[in-house]
Amino acid sequence: MKHIRNFCIIAHIDHGKSTLADRLLEYTNTISQREAQDQLLDNMDLERERGITIKSHAIQMDYYQDGEHYVLNLIDTPGHVDFSYEVSRSIAACEGALLIVDASQGIQAQTISNLYLALEHDLEIIPILNKMDLPGAMPEEVKDQIIDLIGGKREDIIPASGKTGMGIPEILRAIVERIPAPQGDPKAPLQALIFDSVYNSFRGIMAYFKVENGEIRKGDKVKFIATGKEYIADEVGTLKLNQVSKDVIRTGDVGYIISGIKDAREVKVGDTITHVDRPSPEAIKGFEEVKPMVFAGIYPVDTEDFEELRESMHRLQLNDASLVFEPESSAALGFGFRCGFLGMLHMEIIQERLEREFNMTVITTVPNVSYKAYLTKDNEEVIVHNPSDLPDPSKLASIEEPYIRANIITKAEFVGSVMSLCIQKRGTIVSQSYLTADRVELVFEMPMGEIVFDFYDKLKSISRGYASFDYHQIGYRPSDLVKLDIRLNDEPVDALSSLIHRSNAYEFGKKICEKLKELLPRQQFEIRIQASIGAKIIARETISALRKDVTAKCYGGDISRKRKLLEKQKKGKKRMRQVGNVEIPQSAFMAVLKLDS
Repeated sequence: MKHIRNFCIIAHIDHGKSTLADRLLEYTNTISQREAQDQLLDNMDLERERGITIKSHAIQMDYYQDGEHYVLNLIDTPGHVDFSYEVSRSIAACEGALLIVDASQGIQAQTISNLYLALEHDLEIIPILNKMDLPGAMPEEVKDQIIDLIGGKREDIIPASGKTGMGIPEILRAIVERIPAPQGDPKAPLQALIFDSVYNSFRGIMAYFKVENGEIRKGDKVKFIATGKEYIADEVGTLKLNQVSKDVIRTGDVGYIISGIKDAREVKVGDTITHVDRPSPEAIKGFEEVKPMVFAGIYPVDTEDFEELRESMHRLQLNDASLVFEPESSAALGFGFRCGFLGMLHMEIIQERLEREFNMTVITTVPNVSYKAYLTKDNEEVIVHNPSDLPDPSKLASIEEPYIRANIITKAEFVGSVMSLCIQKRGTIVSQSYLTADRVELVFEMPMGEIVFDFYDKLKSISRGYASFDYHQIGYRPSDLVKLDIRLNDEPVDALSSLIHRSNAYEFGKKICEKLKELLPRQQFEIRIQASIGAKIIARETISALRKDVTAKCYGGDISRKRKLLEKQKKGKKRMRQVGNVEIPQSAFMAVLKLDS
């Protein structure tokens, strides 16, 4: 056990985690020259296309130092705030973390939040200054920032470059010398923490785990504590580039188990595996529940695919435990699911993965957050996930909306424009502090609902990509919210309705109506698009009917012949308006998200 080291790599997005992981794998000969490629651990097409890590990836390396053989278990983690749940799961399975900071950009918001996650679990932190080969690197300034943040000595910070391979031997030596070996009792009953799982269409579900106490052997009868189900461990092994089966996985090591599980609901990330004949009395603690931030409906384009979509969602949830969903129905779209996501990028990725990995074409409704409504009768509390669940205004005493505390780190020249953006989104400034002469940290408290749509994109564009943003929830506060309905020919479209602050309702309603006028195809009848609060219409646009020139064949003769034809057409249009319904294209749902662009 004293020759095992479990560690993860944490950093802000695009500070070079995956590239550094590639160099570590090459240096320890875990991969051959033939297998080597950039972003080796990012095995999803989406990750390669976008150049970001979406999933945590675990891999085992063999390393020799001073004649001793060490086993290093590395977990490469995502950097984007929307995937911070992946990071928290990886941290739970480690004793140490490599904190990577880009030498040209310095410390960013996500660096700080990931660092706090690691410190909460008492991880040993090894600071690394990456991208030292760049001409814009500022090693001395960034070292000062790191020491301000975590303390320690300047000589403990390792300068490195993922591109050139500089500093890799020093990093490996530091991992062995500074990160403690896992603690655990090999003689105790088995306790293994599941930190990830994947679905394999041939073998069923594979769970990835870290053994905290005891050991697990091939053929053992095991039990999953949270679900209470029992299985036989058909195969256990360690995670190299491909799985390598072993007879036994001992205390402190990381491995996988295949036990022929077919149903996705039977494996829960954060569950504890133990033996049936010598069970552990309790499950491993210290695993947080996921808190979704953004809610949206996902519906199959064809209602018959509902069951298939349900199965796809369960399989996707295996691989991404931060996805939360429950069935719901909508008058406009039929049966679907109400899904909780950690952010807008997370929502986009889930939609892409459903289409690519499961061939499901889906419609996503306007995202929103969950609110608390209090009724006038005995002040009962109702949680509102969907605007259509909002109780009748006559029964409502008050509504509370979730607030967040946002930390924004930006260059001094962008402070003004970042502040005006936050104030426009109903934010109030809490503090402003200069980290260095050129970098400012702004702390705002603002409503969660305001940042759901396009806040992050706008922040990036006004700061030319320099601002970094991180947030956490701070509870609910009373607010003057109204339900804005969009009606097409007097029929409310529940998929487009939203809860919005009264001061923004008129502006928002007007924009949606104008946008829908551009996007809805013209019909043989007139379409009225209205935005309303209750019975009061606050904005309206009209799409005029497509008309055939019925009088074209009439030339000469009495005017009454033309009038007769026009009357006939008028009757037809009237009948059509009663039976005709308006199909809403998917682009209309998505356009609401990008109203300002």
